[in-house]
Amino acid sequence: MAPHVALVSFTGFRIREEEMLELGMTLPGLRGRAEAIGRLPSLGLLTLAGMTPPAWTCSYHEQGVEADSLLERVLAEKPTLVAISALTASINDAYLFCGRIKQAGVFVVLGGLHATTRPQEASRHCDAVVIGEGEPVWHQLLADARSGELKQSYRARLAFDLANAPIPRFDLLGSERRSRLTLQTQRGCPLACEFCGASRLLGPFREKPVAGIERELSEVARLSGRHIVELADDNTFAGNRDLDSFFETLAASGIRYFTEVDWRVGVRPEVVERLAGSGCVQVLVGVESLAHSYRGMGAKRAEPSVIMDALSAIQQTGVAVNGCFVVGSDGETRKSIEELGRFILESDLADVQLTLQTPFPGTALYHRLDASGRLLPDRDWSYYTLFDVTYRPQAMCPDELQRAFVALVRRVFDEEASQRRSSIRRAVWRRHPRLGSCESELCFDS
Repeated sequence: MAPHVALVSFTGFRIREEEMLELGMTLPGLRGRAEAIGRLPSLGLLTLAGMTPPAWTCSYHEQGVEADSLLERVLAEKPTLVAISALTASINDAYLFCGRIKQAGVFVVLGGLHATTRPQEASRHCDAVVIGEGEPVWHQLLADARSGELKQSYRARLAFDLANAPIPRFDLLGSERRSRLTLQTQRGCPLACEFCGASRLLGPFREKPVAGIERELSEVARLSGRHIVELADDNTFAGNRDLDSFFETLAASGIRYFTEVDWRVGVRPEVVERLAGSGCVQVLVGVESLAHSYRGMGAKRAEPSVIMDALSAIQQTGVAVNGCFVVGSDGETRKSIEELGRFILESDLADVQLTLQTPFPGTALYHRLDASGRLLPDRDWSYYTLFDVTYRPQAMCPDELQRAFVALVRRVFDEEASQRRSSIRRAVWRRHPRLGSCESELCFDS
């Protein structure tokens, strides 16, 4: 019988704080984005599947089902190896699942950002840990699993060359309809914002050659009749790629896409004037904080008025902007959070994303708060959701910050504010050259 690797994703959208959980179920703006994030497949695991040798068979599983059912499905594949990817907020669930896989006598390996930053912790729960990128060590790991000689850890000596990236195995997702698929055109970010857990942990910033992007777009188009893609990039236009070939490839694919950029796109004519024509429908832009300027932001640091003018320029082209704000930075007070609410409600942003400052392990923020004794000892990894306070704020107590954040969410995502942003989105998209006036916003958000 051919060896089999079962790929299991412990990622998705999580909320722990009870009132936030209730709001996430009832407020339309929150619910829509949560559902979209929750249905995004694990691109990392599907990419590993794409480079798995033909002698192996693969299956893909997601945590979205009850734990016993997930275990049954995975073990039913009679795997030689179970490979798990998990985020910090889901790592405790992943650890429990690892234990049950090991009890069944099956090798289990754990990777992802959390395992990379906490390999010794992770190694207590699994047979092997992948530290950093999985692609460079994948073939060796599979060979070792097949021979029954897994090493305790695997770490690549060199950063993975994205020119060698395989086409992800989107076919493993089955027939279940997904609102969008994901595609990566770069890895990391040249900036090093203090709170960012992705910019440097998996190696240096790199861009994928256009030829590889074109191959993946063709596969997405073949499998997804809706041609909707979320680029799994941290800052799509922050590098030095050939913009002509990049935009031409995106436009020729016929896709509509969502991606993350920084506000400087709005003052770069060579980018902003071609976004909509290439199929870009929406960008998420980190405005971050009105109360604090984070370390490591480099040229991204600017006055709010400058940022908002640039975002307005993006929306004038027909591309909606989802403004992302981080609440709870040093200097934040209840008054500053109330002022942030007014700022957002008076803005012409087509969409908004609110998160609490979260010191993910491995980030400069985590090290700074840990060194100063500000991390809350009673908050385990399951609180690191982006919606739960995990540290002592500088000017408030933890409970006060949590209450202020919940009140801000309730205010920014109430029915009137959500309807206003919906109207703004429709007005923006009416200017889009590839979206007709009859195009429902559900074509992208659902």
